[in-house]
Amino acid sequence: MNILHAASEVFPFVKTGGLGDVLGSLPKALNKQGANVRVILPLYENIPRVLLQNAKRIAEFTVQVGWRSQYCGILQVEQDDVTYYLIDNEQYFKRSGLYGYEDDAERFAFFNRAVLDGLPLIGFEPDVIHVHDWQAAMIPVLLKTQYAHLPAYQGIQTVLTVHNLKYQGTFSKEMMMDVFGLGLEYFGGDQLEMNDGGSFLKGGLLYADKITTVSKTYADEIQTPFYGEQMDSLLRYRSHDLTGIVNGIDYDLYDPMQDPHLFMRYRDAISKKRQNKLVLQERFELLQDEGIPVISIVTRFVQQKGLDLIAHVLPELMQLDAQFVIVGTGEYQYEQLFRQASEQYPDRISAQIIFDDSLARQVYAASDLFLMPSLFEPCGIGQLIAMRYRCVPIVRETGGLRDTVLPYNEFTSEGTGFTFANYNAHDMLYTIGRAIQLYKYDHQAWGNILSNIKKNDYSWRKSAQKYMDLYEELQRKTAVAV
Repeated sequence: MNILHAASEVFPFVKTGGLGDVLGSLPKALNKQGANVRVILPLYENIPRVLLQNAKRIAEFTVQVGWRSQYCGILQVEQDDVTYYLIDNEQYFKRSGLYGYEDDAERFAFFNRAVLDGLPLIGFEPDVIHVHDWQAAMIPVLLKTQYAHLPAYQGIQTVLTVHNLKYQGTFSKEMMMDVFGLGLEYFGGDQLEMNDGGSFLKGGLLYADKITTVSKTYADEIQTPFYGEQMDSLLRYRSHDLTGIVNGIDYDLYDPMQDPHLFMRYRDAISKKRQNKLVLQERFELLQDEGIPVISIVTRFVQQKGLDLIAHVLPELMQLDAQFVIVGTGEYQYEQLFRQASEQYPDRISAQIIFDDSLARQVYAASDLFLMPSLFEPCGIGQLIAMRYRCVPIVRETGGLRDTVLPYNEFTSEGTGFTFANYNAHDMLYTIGRAIQLYKYDHQAWGNILSNIKKNDYSWRKSAQKYMDLYEELQRKTAVAV
C-alpha cells in the first residue's frame, strides 16, 4: 500500500507545533506496519542545510497558479528509512518562518497543485494521499474537480486530518478563484464559502474521502457549536466519514533512559528522577527539597491553553505548598503574567520565557506534576511526554486530554492523573490542591498512579494500526468501484 502524506511542516525538517511532531513520527510507524509511506512538504529557508546534504533534485517543471506559470523543483531526501519530497520555489518559500504572509493563499495554492502535478514525475504512485490541516486541504478538491479524469490519478483516495479546526485557511473569494482557477459556482454556502470568503479547510472537509482528527473526543466535540468553529453542521453531515485517532509520541525520541539532555537518566526509579528535580530547583533558585512537588507548564502562551484560569487564581496558586516552573513563549499578556509572577513570588515560581526543547525535557524529567488546563485540545502532546517522563498530568477533560488521562480513583486505585470537567478556575485550583495532598501525604496512592502510567502505551503503534485500517477500508472501496 502506497501512502503519500502532504503537510506544511514535518520534523526534523521544520515544525512550529504538534503537526510537525506527528509527521515526524507517524510515517515511520506506518512503515513498520508494512506500508510504503512517503512525505511531501515545502522546501523552506528554515530547514537546516545539514538535512539536505544528500538531497537529489529529481524533477523540474512549471505549476499553473491561476494565470501565473511558476517554476517548481522537487528534491528527494532519505531520512530514518522514510522518503521525503521537498517542493522548491524560492519566491514562495525562501523566506523566514512558515506562515503569516499576505500571499499565504497563493503560496499554499502553489504547494497543493505542485503535489498533484509532481506525482507523475517522482516515480511513486500513491493509493492514498493523506493531507494535513488547511495548508494541504485543497488537494482533495483539485484531485476530484481537475485531475480525476486523467489516467495517472484514477483510483487515488484522500484522507484529511484536522489537527486544529480553529485554523481554516480562509481568504477572499476573489483570491481563491484567482489562485485555484475555480469558478464562482465553487463558492456558494454548500461549497467552499466561509465568512464571505473561501476556506481551504472547508474544501478538504467536503471533498476528502475520509476525515480524521487527533482524538476520539475531539471528533465528537467539533460536531457541536461550541467547538465546531462554524463548521459543526458540515462535520455532522460527514460524521459517517469522520474518525478520531489519538496521536502517539515517538518513544525512541522521548525516552528518559536515553535522553542526553537530562542530568540523571532513569526509567521508573523515582529516586533518580528526583535528582533531576534537585538540579532544576538549584538552577532556578527554588528551595531544594524533594518533598515539595514541582508543577510544570510547558506550552505555547495562547488562550486555548487555559492560561486565563491560571491568571484568575494566581494568588491562590502561590499559597499552595508547591513550586511552579513555566516554559514557553506566545502572546504578550501571558508572557507578562508569568514574568511578573516570577518577580513577585520568586520562591514559588520560575518562568522561562523561551522555546527550548532541551530545557523542556529537563523540566518534564524534574517535575512531579504537569498542568494542562486547556479550553480545548484536539489531542495534546505535553501530557503524553509528561507521562513518559513519569510526571503526573493535571488536565481539563477536553479533546485528547480526556482520552489519554484517566482520573485517579482512590477507591479502585485506577487512574493516571487528575482531571476537572468545567472550564472553571476554582475547579482547577481544587484539583491541583488534591494532587498536592496525594503527593505529600499518600505515598501508596502516588505509587499506584505511577504504576498505572507505566502500563500505558502511547507510542504510535496502536494509532498507526488504526490508520492502516482506514487506508485498507479505502482500498476495498476502490476495488469495489473498479
